[in-house]
Amino acid sequence: MKTDEQPTAFGVFSPIGHVVMAMPSGTDLVAVEAALTAADLGPDPVVRIPPAQMLAQADADLARASPLASVGQERILVKAQRELAAQGHTFLVIDAPDDEQVQRVAAIARRFGANRAQRYDRWVIEELIEVGTTDQQAPESPDLGLNAQTRSGHKSGGQRRSA
Repeated sequence: MKTDEQPTAFGVFSPIGHVVMAMPSGTDLVAVEAALTAADLGPDPVVRIPPAQMLAQADADLARASPLASVGQERILVKAQRELAAQGHTFLVIDAPDDEQVQRVAAIARRFGANRAQRYDRWVIEELIEVGTTDQQAPESPDLGLNAQTRSGHKSGGQRRSA
């Protein structure tokens, strides 16, 4: 993915074939990017999205999202990314189209303390690292919102439902 590209599905950010990592503020991003570059991921493996840019991107995505984005998890994921960006997280978008590359990226995400690492595949967005509580996730529904599976165990707005 090039810095000026913004792949979308149903009007929201959806970089298929990539992993999106949310790195807390204070993370040594140069070291993370060096580890990703050394992981043999391809010619342009990493795009950095600073918090302010992700916040603006999320706001734009939410404003233009197709009603179909509310059928699945796309809109909910954008809201979660927006919240993390508001907390100061920097996002790294990593080109990792095959399973072996994805596993190397997941190991780096764990090593450097990523808050989230999600693989965007054509039909599924997969969590690559353990996050949040050990509570079982509630059934997926846009009406329920995003489960509180963040490290803090909290989410803003809505109520949490148990499965």
